[in-house]
Amino acid sequence: MDAPKRPEDVATINVQTAKDLLGSGHLYLDVRTPEEFNKSHIDNALNVPYMFITQEGRVENPEFLAQVSSVLKKDVDHIVVGCNSGGRALRACVTLLNAGYEHVSNMEGGYSAWVDSGFAGHDKPAEELKTFCKFRP
Repeated sequence: MDAPKRPEDVATINVQTAKDLLGSGHLYLDVRTPEEFNKSHIDNALNVPYMFITQEGRVENPEFLAQVSSVLKKDVDHIVVGCNSGGRALRACVTLLNAGYEHVSNMEGGYSAWVDSGFAGHDKPAEELKTFCKFRP
């Protein structure tokens, strides 16, 4: 059996590479909360939150893997994972790799980097599209 995957085992790509991969058939898994996702997101993104904010603080989504497996195939789909700034996406990638997903990449800088690179395609100012990352200490 393979050793458990760690953050350093995750392939991290920049936003230009992510944009190119999405244009060639890769799928984008947005692991932000529904509130963040609904504010603005990458076209055709799939939203499965990795964490939720509760009154007790931040908690992992206990249904994350089940929800992902209902929309993505472990050994077929090529997945680019993103959040707001990269932290949750990296953790989500580790979880996915440990669950047997084979083609997973973390988008460095998350959706904020996507917006900063001018890829959002909105008329709104970048700061209106981005969200403050509540998951960073």
